[in-house]
Formats: sequence, C-alpha cells, structure tokens
Amino acid sequence: MTALRILRAGPLTTLQDAGRFGHLRHGISAAGPMDRAAFRRAGAWLGGAAATAIEFTTAGLGLRVEGGSVGAAVDGGQVTLRRNGETLAWPARLRLDDGDEIDITPGPAGNYGYLRLSREIDVKPLLGSRATSLVARLGGLEGRELRAGDVLPLGEAVAPGPSAHPRPTAPGAGPIRVLWGLHADLFAGEVRQRFLAETFIVSPRIDRMGVRLEDQAGVFAGAPILSLVSDAVVPGDIQILGDGTPIVLMRDHQPTGGYPRIATVIDADCDRMAQLRPGARIRFQPVTLAEAHAALRGDAAP
Repeated sequence: MTALRILRAGPLTTLQDAGRFGHLRHGISAAGPMDRAAFRRAGAWLGGAAATAIEFTTAGLGLRVEGGSVGAAVDGGQVTLRRNGETLAWPARLRLDDGDEIDITPGPAGNYGYLRLSREIDVKPLLGSRATSLVARLGGLEGRELRAGDVLPLGEAVAPGPSAHPRPTAPGAGPIRVLWGLHADLFAGEVRQRFLAETFIVSPRIDRMGVRLEDQAGVFAGAPILSLVSDAVVPGDIQILGDGTPIVLMRDHQPTGGYPRIATVIDADCDRMAQLRPGARIRFQPVTLAEAHAALRGDAAP
C-alpha cells in the first residue's frame, strides 16, 4: 500500500477538496481551499491531479512516502520546499518515490499552500466531499487537523491529463475590492467614507472561519452597537462586531450572523485576503457587481 506518513504538521493543516456545497441550511459551510486559485494551479502543474489536497499553513509540513511512488505538485504562499534535504524551486512539480521525504518550512509571504497528488487520498467522502470542516468536525481525516504520526493511504493513480510548467504567481496588489453589504445603509455616511479612506491591519487572530482586523483609526469606535436578526452569511462578508471589530468571514464561516455586514469582499479577492499575514495593512475599494463579475472572469472591467 502506498501512503503518506505525516512527520510534522503545523496548525490548521487539513485535507481539502473543492468544497462541500449545498448544506449551509443545515449549518455546514462548504469549507474547501482558503486560496482556491493556488489549489487549482497546483492541479494544473500536475495534470491528472486527484481531487483532494493537503492544505498546509505557515508553520509548514513534513511527510514521507511509504510503499510506492506518487506524482505531486505544490503551490500557494511563498515557502521553502525541500526533498530529502535538497531545496527545490517554488512552486514545483515532482515525483516522490518510496522513502522520499518532503519538508516545507516558512517563507516570505502567504498563509496557505497546497500539495496535490496523482493518487486520491483514501479517506471516506462525507456528504459528497472529503473537505475538512473544522467547525462541524467532519470530512477529511476524522474531521480534524492533521498531526504527526497520521498515515494517509493513497488509492490508484488518476488518469493523466494536460499539465503546465510550474511558474510563480505574483501576489495581487492594491486595495481589497468589495461590494457594499446588505447593512451598509445602517452606518452613517461619514463612517462609510472612512471605511474606504482608512487603513486596517490584519490581526494575529486569523483562522479558517475569519480574519479579524485592527481598526487603529477608530472607524467604527463611535458607531452604534447593532444587533440584528440573524440571517445567512457568505465568505467575504465583513461583519462589524459589537465592540467595533471588523471581521472578514472565510471558508469555514458560520451559517448565519446577527452583526451588520458593511461590505463583502468580491470572490476574485477572497484568495488574496486569505493569504494576508498578520500585520499586513489593507484598504477597501468599492466596485460594481458588473466589475466584480469581470474580475472573477479575468476580464477588463466594462
């Protein structure tokens, strides 16, 4: 049996596929990769990639292949990659043979990276997906983070497909683009203007549920505390908590929320939002729905 043995796993290291959709009404978010573009790129480098990846974080990952060979590709935040002690380029496509060890250690940028394989990770799908939901404690390996000592059995190789040569992807720059939210009008015009004019800082309190921001300019310090009837939320929603803290909801978000949402990060910028490290300074820029759709397609704005 070919398997991966986890030698070291940083916090929030999980198994993720494209996501588990259609269950939010039951309280289960889609989960899936925090950086969907990097997840897809790693699959493109490999060609014929299995659906499930290992999502690792800035603390890195160590593993050993046992009992066979497997193709692999990696992409995501900028980290240091070594195979059997030899430093490799990033991102990369590689063949791993019996006994080969991979070691991924922190690099200069990003929070999440992806290891895609030519063999499916043999864990049981749950509700049509192998994605790990840490909040619901389901999917992946026992619904939990990976840890040292875990053994992930690998199935048969998937059919090969077209592949591309790995190449670095420059991180996006500029403001994070948003659509005005459902509750934007509950905030005074001056507050909305300052929300766009001031800079926020990514706090150390980040995980798969959300990214808390430091509001050093006090944009929401004087805003009235609003408690609303809970309704559905989506990834990218920017909630303003009762103490004035902005939080950007991410892939493992709760199904509903009772705090006002001033804006929503557009889907095309959610990946970049997820990769911003603590201490990063960000500003927000409003766009139209048509511009958000164009950005998602990769088109020029109409």
